[in-house]
Amino acid sequence: MARRLRPVELDFTASAPVRLVFTTTLTAPPAAVFRSLAVEVGSWPHWFTAVTSAVPTGDGAGRTVRLRGGVHFEETILAAEPEVRYAYRVDLTNAPGVTAMAEEWHLSPAGTGTRLRWTMALDGAAPVRLGLRLAGPGVGLSFRDAARRLDRRLTPARPPSPGTAR
Repeated sequence: MARRLRPVELDFTASAPVRLVFTTTLTAPPAAVFRSLAVEVGSWPHWFTAVTSAVPTGDGAGRTVRLRGGVHFEETILAAEPEVRYAYRVDLTNAPGVTAMAEEWHLSPAGTGTRLRWTMALDGAAPVRLGLRLAGPGVGLSFRDAARRLDRRLTPARPPSPGTAR
């Protein structure tokens, strides 16, 4: 059964009781990364294996996201700044014990690639907060895997240069 969460704003990603922050560098440029995050929302299941479905709602003002295991979210977009950040809060979820949640994907140039930082911010019952903290390493592994898959999707293998040994 879905429950309505406390509405939070973008600053929640910096002040939440539980914050998981992960960073990596992709070879794809910020414009391509942003497009996959914010414009091609339906592509998420192709590169983030925890996501089974992601559908924009309200002419792009929100999303409906389903995860493996049956958890689902109804979200409101808080920020969609091309090549800079994409952030959203969860308004409804069936995840037990969660009272507020938001996520932010921050992009910055890294040479010709992108430095990508993902922040998951949450408040909830004490067992939920503890559980998320303990799950941090696994969530980080999921993020790194998703980032690798996204980068491979955005930067297809290039043929070897002429004269390069194969």
